[in-house]
Amino acid sequence: MDARDDVQTVEQAAEDFAAEIARWREVRGLPKRELASRMGFDPSYVSHIESGRHKPTEDFARRAEETLGAGEAIWRRWLDYETAKARTAPTAAVLAPRRTEQPYATGSAIVVEHDAARLDYDGHRYRLTMRRLLRNSGTEPITRYLIRISVDRYPDEPERSNAHYREHPLTWDELSLTATCRGEAMRWQAKHDRDAFKEVWLRFENGEGRFPLYPGESVWIEYTYSVGAEKWGRWFQRAVRLPTEHLAVELAFPAQLDPAVWGTETSMTAEAAPLRTAPVQREENGMRVFSWSTTTPALHARYRLEWRFRARPERETDQGEFR
Repeated sequence: MDARDDVQTVEQAAEDFAAEIARWREVRGLPKRELASRMGFDPSYVSHIESGRHKPTEDFARRAEETLGAGEAIWRRWLDYETAKARTAPTAAVLAPRRTEQPYATGSAIVVEHDAARLDYDGHRYRLTMRRLLRNSGTEPITRYLIRISVDRYPDEPERSNAHYREHPLTWDELSLTATCRGEAMRWQAKHDRDAFKEVWLRFENGEGRFPLYPGESVWIEYTYSVGAEKWGRWFQRAVRLPTEHLAVELAFPAQLDPAVWGTETSMTAEAAPLRTAPVQREENGMRVFSWSTTTPALHARYRLEWRFRARPERETDQGEFR
């Protein structure tokens, strides 16, 4: 337990609970409405929990844990929330309602004109490079952009996966996150920092000044980070959270590993199905590169690419997810 946990407020505990729900919902590939339906709640209830408009309840926590199969990770966040409430019980009645933090300012709207991800594996570490062409289609300047990093090494064994990350958590040092915009370094600020889940604000500013994305403007941003193979795994999922015009993914593996790649897609209205088009492969400087793309993907769609290395014996099932 770290120092922050020792003084955790009710609001912090509620935010951590909401982040845990979002993390496992993403891992399971479920839209908010679908999860609410499976849990027997109103279609908008999960959205209200994740945004902070509704407080966590024991019934919700139990149903979410059962539905998402989170290996008691959600239940532990609920217990943390109950502990925080008990600690502040004398003043709980006069606490002001939690203010919901909106991702972007009122009047702003982001469209992703092009979204390109490249994942490189050298046999030991994975390095992800994300490039996005963002357009501000709203009426107010945009000063920050939210990204997520989430892993699940053993998706079919959540308790094992949770135990693994408690013992070997993702750290900021190993991620070595960097981001740029217009050739300028971008500051970043952690929003949620869990063992296997990070949310980060990329800020349109640095020590030299600010460079907001103004209405009508388009700009490329790029960010990179890396993780060891023991924490990453062998699947890579992209979730369409903003209106997107073009989505592309490249996976680059050492050719001597003889990699095989396949994928599935999930939408708001359909269960997982094979990708409509197969990844295309090419040889590139000793690497085998698999490319896949789609245009105007549906909002909330999820595309998952998986792989195995046929030239190396499989000692265990390694799974992971990054965005």
